[in-house]
Amino acid sequence: MAKKPAWVIEKERARRASAAETVWLFGLHAVRDALMNPRRERLRLIVTRNARDRLADAIAAAGMEPEISDPRRFAAPLDAGSVHQGAALEVRPLDWGPLAEVAMTGPAPLRIVALDRVTDPHNVGAILRSAEVFGAAAVIAPRHHSAPETGALAKTASGALERQPYLRVRNLADALEELKAQGFAVLGLDGAAEADLGAALAPLADRPVVLVLGAEGPGLRDRTRETCDALARIAPAGGFGSLNVSNAAAVALFAARNG
Repeated sequence: MAKKPAWVIEKERARRASAAETVWLFGLHAVRDALMNPRRERLRLIVTRNARDRLADAIAAAGMEPEISDPRRFAAPLDAGSVHQGAALEVRPLDWGPLAEVAMTGPAPLRIVALDRVTDPHNVGAILRSAEVFGAAAVIAPRHHSAPETGALAKTASGALERQPYLRVRNLADALEELKAQGFAVLGLDGAAEADLGAALAPLADRPVVLVLGAEGPGLRDRTRETCDALARIAPAGGFGSLNVSNAAAVALFAARNG
C-alpha cells in the first residue's frame, strides 16, 4: 500500500481536529438564536429551570432535551466571569461555505468587512452586529491571529453570529486578491491616509467593496495594505481623535451603504 503524502495526512488531521472542535455559547439571547438556527449543529444544552421556561419555545423548535442545572453550581464548563443567565449550549462552529460563494449573496451593492489581526472577541462581535444591520455579505478574518467563534463573541454579537457570515480564511491577502478577481474594490482604512473615507467611496457607489480594518495600534500589515486598491481615513471633526475598530467598522459600513 502506497504511503500517503505528508500534505494529505496533514489535511486529514486538520479535518479531524476541526470536526472535534466545539464551542460553548452562553446567555439567553445567544442560546435562543443558536437553538433557532437550522444551520447550527447543537450537541448539549444546559439550563436552569428558570432559563428552561424562558427558552421553552426555542428548545421545542430545536427538539433538544436540556440538562437541568442548579444555578449555584452551573454545570457548563464556562469561564468564571461568563454571564450565562442560566443557559449554555455546546455547538460546532458554523460552516458558511466558500468565500467565493458567500461574497456574492448580500444585497447590492455588495459590501464585505475584512479584519486584519482583530483578536478581541468583543470587537468582532460588535462588528458582526454592524455588518448585519448594514447588510454586509460577510465578515472575513485570517484563521490565525483573529478572534475565533466563542461564547464571548456570540454574546457581544447579540444573535448576529447566527445570521451574519463570519469566515476565517487561510491568508487574508490571498482572500482579498480572490475578491478583487470577482470585481470587488478593496479599500483599506488607515489613519495616516490622505483621502477621506467619503471621497474614496464616492466613485465606488455602484461597485462591490471590501472595507479592510486593522488591529488597534499596529493597523494594517504591510502586505494587506499593499493589496488594497486605495487607503482612506475617517477624518475627525476636530482634526484629532480616533475610533476603536468596531466603531470604525460601523461608520465605514454606514458610509459605504449610504454614500
